[in-house]
Amino acid sequence: MNDITTIELKQRLDAGEKIKIIDVRESWEHEEFNIGAELIPLGSLPAALDDLADFKDTEIIVHCKSGGRSGSAKSFMEAQGFTKVRNLLGGMTDWKLQFPQG
Repeated sequence: MNDITTIELKQRLDAGEKIKIIDVRESWEHEEFNIGAELIPLGSLPAALDDLADFKDTEIIVHCKSGGRSGSAKSFMEAQGFTKVRNLLGGMTDWKLQFPQG
């Protein structure tokens, strides 16, 4: 699936859409700033796949600080049969630039 921009995601969240979002950063990064995503650090993702099995054909947006780790998470999840994974382009770095108020 195509990746998603921070602006598109924010618009969808503001519209009240329920979206499965996974934060693949480390817990300390998530504690510093987060958008309410489920925290599954990239290194823990393989062990969490069973818990995510019900979402194999559901849109899942993965994000990290800038898009690198979440790009790896997207590729990994697609290889495991997840069909609708999207990477948040620019990650939390871009989110903070676009929406400095949070």
